[in-house]
Amino acid sequence: MSEEKNSGIDAKLLRRMVKFLVPYTKWVVLASVSVIVAAFLGPLIPKLVQVTIDRDVVSGDLIGLRNMIGLLFVILLAEGVLSFVNTYLTQWIGQQAIYDLRIRLYRHIQSQSLRFFDGTPIGRLITRVTSDVESLSDVLSAGLVTILGDLFKIIFISWFMFTLDWRLALVALSVLPFMMWATLWFKNHVRLAYRDTRKQVARLNSFLQEHISGMKIVQIYGREPEEKNRFEAINDEHRQAQIKTVFFYALFFPLADLVASIALGLVIWVGGINAIGGTLTLGVLIAFIQYVRQFFEPIRNLSDQFNTLQSAMAGAERIFGLLDSDESIPQDPNPTSLGTVKGRIEFKNVWFSYDPSIDVQSDDAKWVLKDVSFVVEPGQSLAIVGATGAGKTTIISLLLRFYDIQRGEILVDDIPIIRLALKDLRSNIGLVLQDVFLFSGSVKENITLRNPEISDDKMHSAAVAIGASSFIEKLSHGYDYQVKERGMSLSHGQRQLLSFVRTLVYDPKILVLDEATSSVDTETEEVIQQAMETLMAGRTTVAIAHRLSTVQHANQILVMHKGQVRESGNHQQLIAKDGLYRKLYELQYRDQESPA
Repeated sequence: MSEEKNSGIDAKLLRRMVKFLVPYTKWVVLASVSVIVAAFLGPLIPKLVQVTIDRDVVSGDLIGLRNMIGLLFVILLAEGVLSFVNTYLTQWIGQQAIYDLRIRLYRHIQSQSLRFFDGTPIGRLITRVTSDVESLSDVLSAGLVTILGDLFKIIFISWFMFTLDWRLALVALSVLPFMMWATLWFKNHVRLAYRDTRKQVARLNSFLQEHISGMKIVQIYGREPEEKNRFEAINDEHRQAQIKTVFFYALFFPLADLVASIALGLVIWVGGINAIGGTLTLGVLIAFIQYVRQFFEPIRNLSDQFNTLQSAMAGAERIFGLLDSDESIPQDPNPTSLGTVKGRIEFKNVWFSYDPSIDVQSDDAKWVLKDVSFVVEPGQSLAIVGATGAGKTTIISLLLRFYDIQRGEILVDDIPIIRLALKDLRSNIGLVLQDVFLFSGSVKENITLRNPEISDDKMHSAAVAIGASSFIEKLSHGYDYQVKERGMSLSHGQRQLLSFVRTLVYDPKILVLDEATSSVDTETEEVIQQAMETLMAGRTTVAIAHRLSTVQHANQILVMHKGQVRESGNHQQLIAKDGLYRKLYELQYRDQESPA
């Protein structure tokens, strides 16, 4: 990447970052004014020292000396107060901006379709919202204002030096080209180093998130040594990337100190000769020595801030790259309202593929669903059966509009779902998955999802209706029992019952079920079956069935095979057809009857 391109990206990213400071413009202006005043007060002190020496000390004016010392004390006190104001105010502004950025980033992630999450590692998203955002913190807080203050400090110091003695000022600044060269060299190398560092942090987070979540599999198959070696390799690449940034940092600052020392030596040499020759006062020489020390301090600070800015730029590239990558489900700007939901569902000639680049007019093998059509009338139940990979779960995902179809139409109450607001559509559909997800928190919070509109009475009534109240009340602290991450402190059946209660309190008109009775014992299956019957009462139900014995009472059964509807009808009709459904049913029945 060329320097020119790097510079352009810097300016573009910087403008985008600064936009997050716009809501706090008046505070930024106040902080900028105070830091500029502080930048003036610092260089003013050597000038006052010069006046004190050349006027009061040389002439022996004790009153003038006392007054100047008092003035210097007031200036130092003012510097201290301004330093406190600047530090607190800039950090407050920065934290407000970071808060806004993190909220925007999280909202953006929330709005994405499942297609986005299918292709994006969770660890990478965690890195974006945490460490990448934190990398912008210093820039959006003290960074930009500090850079402004240092620039004005350099201007004020230069002005004071040239007003005192322009020849000696040129001597002091003669080393500036070398400092500029060192700064440009640092800029060209550290940007790429920080970009690589952020990339390695994301890889590290992704690996940790995935392997800690899947630790059970790693331990069952005895893969600890191999996974440890993989982690060591990723961790080593992260270390090398960090060391590379440290190398440039460690090399630049001693080089800057060397240039500053050369400038100081030149000022003492030339200024000393002029002072001995009587063409320069002692006060001016002492002031110049102070100015040279002061002049290279903000340059060092600017380099340090630039170092921080490079880290922020690397993080900003990744953050804004995520914000610019929008895979959210498009919504109608003027959506149709469902109103009072009846619960009628219709699929019309639906074709769908998880590959967004597929030719919609082709008969490519990548189609997951092919010309699927069916109708579920209000209050009726539809069961979907078929082998793994037949497209059963995909139908549920499309009804909830987690993905958009390529051909055909899906309607709820005769309204195409693409014309409905996603919140309106999904708030009227209750989803109970086979793999129940519970959050860290109390049982109550997992049922209500912290919705203040759901009262305790409604929650308790739903738990009683589902048959979950008995086990909940036996837990320590009952509904306030703290569920561990993903609900691992509860059995599979208990988690399933909680998901039923959660669905019932939200009272949807349409119910979507994955097989809820798989992987549970017979006693728990009976409880869950009763809970399902309670939940399904008066609701349109679409259920994925793995056990055909659980769908015999469904009003309609779809038999899916390789993405197509091969058969449809009720249990008796499909058994009489002597087709695919009957073969599946007899196969399962024979497996259940065979001795263990």
